[in-house]
Amino acid sequence: MKNKIVRIKDIAEKAEVSKGTVDRVLHNRGRVSEEARERVLKIIQEMNYEPNLIARTLKSNKVYHIAAIIPDPLIDPYWEAPKSGLEKAEKELRHYGISVTPFIFNPYNVDSFLKKAKEATQSEPDGILLAPVFYREVLSFFDQWNVKRIPFVLFNTQIPDAAPLSYIGQDSYQSGYLVAKLLTFGLPEPCTFLVAHINEDIPNSAHLIKKEEGFRNYFVDKKLEDKYKVVRLELGNPDSGLFTEQLNKVRQQHPDLKAIFVTNSKAYEIAFYLEKHRIDNIKLIGYDLLPKNLYYLENSIINFLINQNPKGQGYWGIQQLTDFLVFKKEIQPIKYLPLDIITQENLSYYVDNEA
Repeated sequence: MKNKIVRIKDIAEKAEVSKGTVDRVLHNRGRVSEEARERVLKIIQEMNYEPNLIARTLKSNKVYHIAAIIPDPLIDPYWEAPKSGLEKAEKELRHYGISVTPFIFNPYNVDSFLKKAKEATQSEPDGILLAPVFYREVLSFFDQWNVKRIPFVLFNTQIPDAAPLSYIGQDSYQSGYLVAKLLTFGLPEPCTFLVAHINEDIPNSAHLIKKEEGFRNYFVDKKLEDKYKVVRLELGNPDSGLFTEQLNKVRQQHPDLKAIFVTNSKAYEIAFYLEKHRIDNIKLIGYDLLPKNLYYLENSIINFLINQNPKGQGYWGIQQLTDFLVFKKEIQPIKYLPLDIITQENLSYYVDNEA
């Protein structure tokens, strides 16, 4: 009877007892004769009965508190999408007792992160959703949560040694590898490629390091190191004059520069520079469907965007914790999201259709 839904009524009829007796056996409460108990348990086993966890959860009043430690979207608009995703998930799962409390930190301020991570831990949540943008500083919290047996899900940045309940996001290494492949298709002649990290603490950003590693290893694997040169540049605040000076200098040093790979969501900053200086012979690839990125994609200054589905990352993070906490499901340790290549031609299929 594995393909048939088994009801308490079915068990009662086969065991020749009342539904109340079956209920008392299932929940180990009330008075039931040993003979009736054994008969019910035998029928339960024969019929492969599984309790309806959904119905049980709806009847209970238990609230599952989830702490979401996420960067402030008012400081970096990229994080608006994950925040929207987790809010969507909470709304859908509220009737199962899911309650999400956001702990929002400044993604460029370590002290802000430490303060919010500490507050989240002290709130004694049932689960934690986290974007671990500060690699070194988050490690001690992993230890604390493991000791407290608080399940945590990571999104956006994968940290393999952390042993979270689950990671949700892209394979950063394969993402960089894909970008290199795209650029070589469009640039068959020898030239220089620039890997640009914009306004990031690179030693503390594991996912960006992996993207660059994947990008560089493509040329090694395909034996293209002699044909294409890869240089890197850590750019500071785009609003500073130094940003433009750095780009001018790298162009002077590498007059054969033909492509720029921006490792985060700020490709629009490079696009603005190219537009301002009327440079139309450099291909540009970046990440994420931010309005400024979409503008430059539609105007052919950005050639491709890799969609990281940040809304889906927030949404599935709450879903994974709910499946574990409420429905007692076994959770897959890694949930990689697709590496979607966005162009002018397919953009309309992706806008507002994430998660």
